[in-house]
Amino acid sequence: MSEPRLDRPPMSRDEADGALARLRDERERIGAALLELEAHQGYQLLEGAALRGATLRVQSDVRSRTASLWLLFDLHGRVLSAAEELRARHGRPGQAQLAELTRLLEGPSVELPAAEVPLERRTLLAAPSGERLTPRAAVDRMTPLYEEVARAVAALDAVWSTLLSRLAEVEAERRAAEELLESAGGEDPAFERLRDELETVAATVRADPLALARDGHADTARLDAIRSGLAEVRRGLEEAERLREGFAARIRGVSAVLDLLREAEAEARAVRDEVLAKIAAPALPDLPGSSAALADRLAAVTRPRPGAAARGGGWRGTAQRVADLERAAGAALERARETTGLIRGLLDRREELRGRLQAYRVKASRLGHAEDAELARSYEQARELLWTSPCDLRRATVALTAYQRAVTSRAKGADR
Repeated sequence: MSEPRLDRPPMSRDEADGALARLRDERERIGAALLELEAHQGYQLLEGAALRGATLRVQSDVRSRTASLWLLFDLHGRVLSAAEELRARHGRPGQAQLAELTRLLEGPSVELPAAEVPLERRTLLAAPSGERLTPRAAVDRMTPLYEEVARAVAALDAVWSTLLSRLAEVEAERRAAEELLESAGGEDPAFERLRDELETVAATVRADPLALARDGHADTARLDAIRSGLAEVRRGLEEAERLREGFAARIRGVSAVLDLLREAEAEARAVRDEVLAKIAAPALPDLPGSSAALADRLAAVTRPRPGAAARGGGWRGTAQRVADLERAAGAALERARETTGLIRGLLDRREELRGRLQAYRVKASRLGHAEDAELARSYEQARELLWTSPCDLRRATVALTAYQRAVTSRAKGADR
């Protein structure tokens, strides 16, 4: 096949040397960029994996474009090497050598293999000839190929790295839960379900991460949900472990709270009986009475359950039941004490009214009204109501208020 002619005068020696220097610089920068691309984490992941689905299609496309890049780079390098050898042989090149240098450096000297010729340019009988490019055109063709590969690799790496990092966190959570479960010597259906789901998602992350991408970003929702579920299982197993280690102490603690609760309930009943005897028609809250039910729950927790350990989660379930019982017993004790305080408040109210009555009687005496018949009658009315059982707090309050007003009225008259 004849060499294509170059329709331009040969370059001068200086022009040829300048063109050689420019092409050497371009080649060095292109080579460095290609090596950097292949060293990129995303490219390494892509090359070293057995892929499927959308990620396999990206892998195939990247490999094809990268192969074209390296082919063009190699052919470009061959032309440059030929020009460098020619120039090295001729320190003072003549017109023939300058013409050849011009053809190599600026002419269509980069010949692509026939296999690279697109199908639409082939004919049925004639063997396809390779396409010819100038070194500049070869670089121009490499540029978009490189940019497309770099974009594809960077986009895939962003998705894949995020998913692999999150997967590592989830698998660490799985291992932690698994070790606790092995220590407990049981099984856990929730853990097994999450482990199976994790295996499925992990296979997708490793073989087709783009299947877990949305709008170019990693979608970690499934991994996050699995991690959350495993964390919940782990916390339950840790609680079970703590329960095994301190079961007797925790049961004694619940028993002690139940003893306090029984005392608080008994006190509430006693105070209620006293209020019913001393206060007329009191509005009382319901008496607390949950100690018996909680005691039954405690007995059920401490009672051995055949097959619980074999079914797995026995200690974990017990841990949850003990924790629930601890919370319930503490809350019941607090409610019992609050109820007792509310009931006793009626007796406290009566004592408060008695104290105020005596204070105003002293005040009346200091004002010189100890012998005031009207004040004496008002005082006796209030005193009788407050010291009579059962005491009508409403009427006693009204009577005390009337006595207070009378004393206050006389005090104001004395001031004038």
